[in-house]
Amino acid sequence: MIHYHGTPITPIAALYHLSGRHFCVSHARPEQVARVHEIGQSVMLDNGAFSKWKRGAGTDWPAFYAWCERWLGFPTTWAVIPDVIDGGSQLQDALVREWPFGHRGAPVWHMDEPLHRLLRLCQEWPRVCIGSTAEFRIVLSDPWRRRMDECWNALAREHRLLPWIHMLRGMQCAGREWPFASVDSTDIAQNHSRPQNTPRGMADRWDAMQTPGAWEPRPEQMELVA
Repeated sequence: MIHYHGTPITPIAALYHLSGRHFCVSHARPEQVARVHEIGQSVMLDNGAFSKWKRGAGTDWPAFYAWCERWLGFPTTWAVIPDVIDGGSQLQDALVREWPFGHRGAPVWHMDEPLHRLLRLCQEWPRVCIGSTAEFRIVLSDPWRRRMDECWNALAREHRLLPWIHMLRGMQCAGREWPFASVDSTDIAQNHSRPQNTPRGMADRWDAMQTPGAWEPRPEQMELVA
């Protein structure tokens, strides 16, 4: 599992304590994108949809494309393809079709969408992101766990070797049973200044937590029909 540490991380000295790590930069907070390309192993460009959704703000996808075009020249940089939280599958697919940089991006499947869309995306793309929605907003809650079991059961039936799945804002999944290939969070950015924490110590703890390389199918809870 690759752990992408979200920015901005301040003061700048704290960021440099993480030299050699993997970083996530959101289009909503892009100020450290140049620095992390100087010091990081790889960089994930987040489209900022979740942050803007929480604020009720609009999106400017042409500006996001222009930003991505500058940084996708780095071969270890990839981007999250534009998505709209709670926007429905048809809108999401339209945004995927408009993406101009091919497999340098990863589409997003939202947990309230049909499983067949997740399976299709994994057939078409080398990396797919999973995003929580209003119903599954709390990572590791009981509804989230049940839905995630359904996802991995379906993926394991379709793939002998599991696809690359990235869990957006999913650092809590590190060390858990779901075999994500990568996760991200802003935990270090938000909490490194607490007395018991240091940026490097937090990164060491997260980066040492891995996930299994396979998935054992689990029983799924059936909905009761009146």
